Amino acid sequence: MKTIEYQYNAKDISQGIVHIGVGNFHRAHEAFYTNELLAHKDQSEWGICGVSLLIADKKNVENLKSQDFDYTVTVCGRNGQDEVYKIGAIQEIIAGYENPKAVIDKIAESNIKIISLTITEGGYNLDKETGNFRLEDEKIKHDIQNPKSPATVFGFIAEGLRARKQMGNGGITILSCDNLQHNGDTARKAFTAFIEAQDAELAIWVAEHVTFPNSMVDRITPATTPDDIIRLNKNSGIDDKAPVYCEDFIQWVIEDNFIAGRPAWERVGVEFVKDVAVFENMKLSLLNASHTLLSYPAFLAGYRKVDVAMHDPLFVNLLKDFMNIDITPYVPAPKGIDLERYKKTLLERFANHAVSDQLSRLCYDGISKFPVYIMPNLGKMIKDDKDLSRMAFLIASYRHYLKYKTDSNGLQYDIAEPWLDTVDSELIESNDPLGFLKLAPFKSCDLSSSEQFTTAYIHFVTAIKQDGIVAVLTTIVA
Repeated sequence: MKTIEYQYNAKDISQGIVHIGVGNFHRAHEAFYTNELLAHKDQSEWGICGVSLLIADKKNVENLKSQDFDYTVTVCGRNGQDEVYKIGAIQEIIAGYENPKAVIDKIAESNIKIISLTITEGGYNLDKETGNFRLEDEKIKHDIQNPKSPATVFGFIAEGLRARKQMGNGGITILSCDNLQHNGDTARKAFTAFIEAQDAELAIWVAEHVTFPNSMVDRITPATTPDDIIRLNKNSGIDDKAPVYCEDFIQWVIEDNFIAGRPAWERVGVEFVKDVAVFENMKLSLLNASHTLLSYPAFLAGYRKVDVAMHDPLFVNLLKDFMNIDITPYVPAPKGIDLERYKKTLLERFANHAVSDQLSRLCYDGISKFPVYIMPNLGKMIKDDKDLSRMAFLIASYRHYLKYKTDSNGLQYDIAEPWLDTVDSELIESNDPLGFLKLAPFKSCDLSSSEQFTTAYIHFVTAIKQDGIVAVLTTIVA
């Protein structure tokens, strides 16, 4: 196995980026790109200071700290050939749960030009029904009233920006790296709403001194289990307490809107454009929506790994039909992209045994994913009187997954829906299938008003319970 060392002296690197949410995806994506860029001597000011705000991440932070924040990324080739990269782009990680002032001071430093984020789709605290920022959230109310002791990402960044403003250290860019369409616009909406509620004077400064570029990110990066750590270290011959593995495909498209300067990431393959919308639409509508369509039925069928499910012709054909029939009419190809090749590559990526992503990871937080990945195109399909069978099957499968918590093999499981509220829970537990369609993530599209959709959906709800997920899927693919 080939090991690739980083091509710079870490002592020569200074910090220009604060990244909040130092998870596996960040370490395989933004930090990976930045690691490659730091080999260029004129880019040495773009090292990363990570910030962790969640006590649940403490062990991982401590593991990284014990090895000077260096780690390995194993890039798993679809051709069976893997490469191990040593990554040194993260210079430091500050634990906000232990030292909140250090996070605030870091954001305020004049050399920091970018705050990047991977805080998940649900982390922007927007109401799933109205799209408005949820000012009534208890932690948000705490941060508005207690700016010096923040508990949320909004409170930390607002206090850091306030200190930056007072010190005269200039503007900064907030760069979302989350899987959201128009993620920069979403970040602007969320942070602006919070800051306006907390400090009107700071809000005026932010409007003039902070930019929020949209971006599209892509690289399948599974969670790393204890068994994975043993396997990865055995293969690499490196003792790494926090290794990451990912696929060989990587993409990052960014709106070039950086008020305080930016790394020359284009030298290592990042694409800067005026408008990322067409790239976002392609990726979210095809990759992320297909992942969502696959996740619940495959999990209910007893599969636990994406690649294993993707060697079952039933699921391969389900995704092919979904991409080709349901989604392609609504996805204009970006300039230079062969859409047929893109779809073929997606199926290859999903089936990559070396990556072996967990279906449970794809099932996680469906409440936040459906409004982003599924509902926009479903609304268009209903309006255009399209075949709704696969979409109805998906939502019926999601209901069964949430309500019964038992797969086709009789194995029980726990669901992970961190943003599920009391009203949604009651709708899930109800024996009224149509009531489920009032769930918050579906509110952008009045599903109950479509007779075609509700007829198919009720049929699938009944059939999945009576006949099982595989038997029902067989009728759809056939």
